[in-house]
Amino acid sequence: MSIGSLLYHTRVKFKHGLRTAYYRDVVRPRILQTRPVTDTSDLSCEIHVLTSASDWLNLLWALKSFYHYSKRHYALCIHDDGSLTDDIRATLLKHFPQARLVKRADADQHAYERLENYPRSLEFRKKNLLAPKIFDFPAEAKSKRMLLLDSDVLFFAEPTTLLERIEDPNYQLNTVNRDAKEASLVDPKTVKQQTGVNCVECFNSGLGLIFIDSLRLDWIEEFLKIPNINEHFWRIEQTLYMLCSARFGCEILPESYNVHLTPGSLYQSRHYVGSIRHLMYSEGIKRLVRDNFLSLK
Repeated sequence: MSIGSLLYHTRVKFKHGLRTAYYRDVVRPRILQTRPVTDTSDLSCEIHVLTSASDWLNLLWALKSFYHYSKRHYALCIHDDGSLTDDIRATLLKHFPQARLVKRADADQHAYERLENYPRSLEFRKKNLLAPKIFDFPAEAKSKRMLLLDSDVLFFAEPTTLLERIEDPNYQLNTVNRDAKEASLVDPKTVKQQTGVNCVECFNSGLGLIFIDSLRLDWIEEFLKIPNINEHFWRIEQTLYMLCSARFGCEILPESYNVHLTPGSLYQSRHYVGSIRHLMYSEGIKRLVRDNFLSLK
């Protein structure tokens, strides 16, 4: 490796300081030493996650912190974005032996068959790596209630309000955390004129309860006609979740679940979105280590 290349990699590695690098590169892999979550059999709600070769280790922290602090046994379905190796898949199933793991090749085949009569949806599913969150999650669901969970969410206490809404049989709304700022790709006035839907402000699809019945293929096909909805690679998935939830019925989780972009203010959970991903290591994982989370062996 040339000196220039070495300097570049060093700057990238330590961009956010020594503490971040330590918790990311030294402490984070220690999650592999914790005991498996052996009981994920409760089908009153099912957790669906999409993961990759670059973020599966974060996913272990997200899932294990949820199961530990919630004391729940919700069923788990892990969706491979196509980049997982055999070793990674084996490791995930070692830590969650009752989980279902959906391989990308199998999911593609089933999705293309299901979407044959929905041309916009089919094109979106073929081109966007995040599209399985919209189409494959409900197709594979074994429960009417789905816990949507990104791999950059950590839990530090029981998420009481979220669990109450999940487990209340009379609660029939999608409910998610509020984003730090508006990230929707569509103009609310245009959406109202074309679809009759009132957009939900600052909707974030990283954490929340989603009813499978809200992810209707005919709705998604309709929403994909809205101007500008294809302008951003990852925000389209969140925008479609927002539109489906707005038509189905939606409520934002309390303020303590909000996405925020400054350090500190750790409540029952925190969603470490891309711009603050480094805080997941230097703040979030550090907090869990302080709370003896890694002693769960």
